Amino acid sequence: MTQDLPARMLRLLSLLQTRRTWSGIELATRLGVTLRTIRRDIDRLRDLGYPIEGTTGTAGGYRLVAGTDLPPLLLDDEEAVAIAVALRTAAGGVTGIEETAVRALAKLEQVLPQRLRPQVTAIQATAAPLPVPWSTGPEADPTVLATLAAACRDHEITTFTYRTGKGVTGRRRAEPHALVAASPVWYLVAYDTDLDEWRLFRVDRLTDPTPTGHRVTPRPLPAADAAAYVATRLAAAPARYTFHATVPADAETVRARTYALPNRVQPVDETTSTLDLAADNPHHIAEQLLGIDLGPAHTIHGTPELAPHLEKLAYRLLRAAHALSRQDHRSKERSEPDAGHEQ
Repeated sequence: MTQDLPARMLRLLSLLQTRRTWSGIELATRLGVTLRTIRRDIDRLRDLGYPIEGTTGTAGGYRLVAGTDLPPLLLDDEEAVAIAVALRTAAGGVTGIEETAVRALAKLEQVLPQRLRPQVTAIQATAAPLPVPWSTGPEADPTVLATLAAACRDHEITTFTYRTGKGVTGRRRAEPHALVAASPVWYLVAYDTDLDEWRLFRVDRLTDPTPTGHRVTPRPLPAADAAAYVATRLAAAPARYTFHATVPADAETVRARTYALPNRVQPVDETTSTLDLAADNPHHIAEQLLGIDLGPAHTIHGTPELAPHLEKLAYRLLRAAHALSRQDHRSKERSEPDAGHEQ
């Protein structure tokens, strides 16, 4: 039997944080104490502010639930390092999280053991975030993300208000499966119980998520994982502009140079691939095409209305190239000696 009360209490709290529900027998066995001792220790934790809910039964069950105040959390070394690094790099895609992350980091680093500080510093030094122009866009509310994440974890049916791309707003009821960050947009993968089908919801268009308290058995996702599902749905989504070409490069190279979704690039052979792009903004397609050789003109087709936008971009680049050429020519003229100058 564990006689050290503080150590036993910490161990009990650690167990409650690692799993949603524990039976009294399981906790007693893990700690080597009686059920009576577990009940007393649970009461002590409740007195300290930990919201622990009990369930009925022969042995009873216990779980941590949401409370009005946030009690202390127990973190092992790896968890503490992971949270510190995440807080230091928290940024894009979530509205107003930067200032909140700084406050939380200050509290964590105040109590972070000295032995862990070099690890945090080393990781941060080699994994610093770099803001880039194409990563800006709609941001998600951190409270909405937290609510949806909990619903995904607990397989809890949730209702929310959703605005479609066409501006139609309505109330939805769904079984949340996973959140996917496709920078800079967050997506919720969920099963819409009203439409009886899997759907993809943009979190920046989702408000007032409300868990119903009804938990369900997870449905099998029609994809290898949530990220693959999002990639497939985005690739199949209708768009104003499309572009297709057979490219003289292998599929891996084309994906890397165009930042295209996996389904948008298909291998023909070891040195040739097909590229299918689609976007409502023509500049997005133009930017993707800058990094590759498009190959023969007869393999290119798509939306004719895209052509003027590509021509405009090409003209801008050509004008910049001519300006640089003239600058280089003038520099060479200034550096050449006068014809009559005696050396």
